[in-house]
Amino acid sequence: MPTESPRYFEHDADIGIVGRGSTIEQAFETGAQAVFAIITHLGAVQPTSTVTFEFEEADLEFAFVTWLNVLLGRSHELDMVFSRFHVQRHGNWWRAEASGEKWRAGLERGVEVKGATLTMLSVKQTGPGWEARCVVDV
Repeated sequence: MPTESPRYFEHDADIGIVGRGSTIEQAFETGAQAVFAIITHLGAVQPTSTVTFEFEEADLEFAFVTWLNVLLGRSHELDMVFSRFHVQRHGNWWRAEASGEKWRAGLERGVEVKGATLTMLSVKQTGPGWEARCVVDV
């Protein structure tokens, strides 16, 4: 489970998200938390169902955008909201899990996130850990 809390930065029209962690994987996971915290209050989401998927991407920055966009796609496709995330990297292959539940009464709907973009995209090592950031289209 990521140890850092999601962070945000100002952007003119959309929302910039930041994921941080001691590993690349943790930075990706907190980035996903930042995205889904825009959509709803994560503490209210029950992680009763888990969705798994894999993707291939050698470039870390493109992998971050792919990770977020596949999560958003699965969320829309399955009418679910996710609150817990896990990703593992094996070379160019990424194995991912997202846990959450179907939308239900009582879950507050925040702002719809349409997708992660290449704007201000960055995945880099920062001191003791990693930071992944991009702008999401809302």
